Amino acid sequence: MKAIPQTPIQLYKYLLREIPKLPVESQPYYRNYVKGNFRAHVDEVDSQRINELVRKLYQDFQWIIKKYEGKMGK
Repeated sequence: MKAIPQTPIQLYKYLLREIPKLPVESQPYYRNYVKGNFRAHVDEVDSQRINELVRKLYQDFQWIIKKYEGKMGK
């Protein structure tokens, strides 16, 4: 397993690179999902809360990837 991205920008880049692994018809939804989550928390300044958000969004996206891998037969 790859290391969890440590900063919001690392996570953002990682997630955008992972989206093409999803089915084509769901990619626009998840692209908007990722961008929306980052926009919603752009004013966050508490470093502990930022770390929690990074970890949570990373874990959520890992679950999404696994969900689709099972359906796509990978």
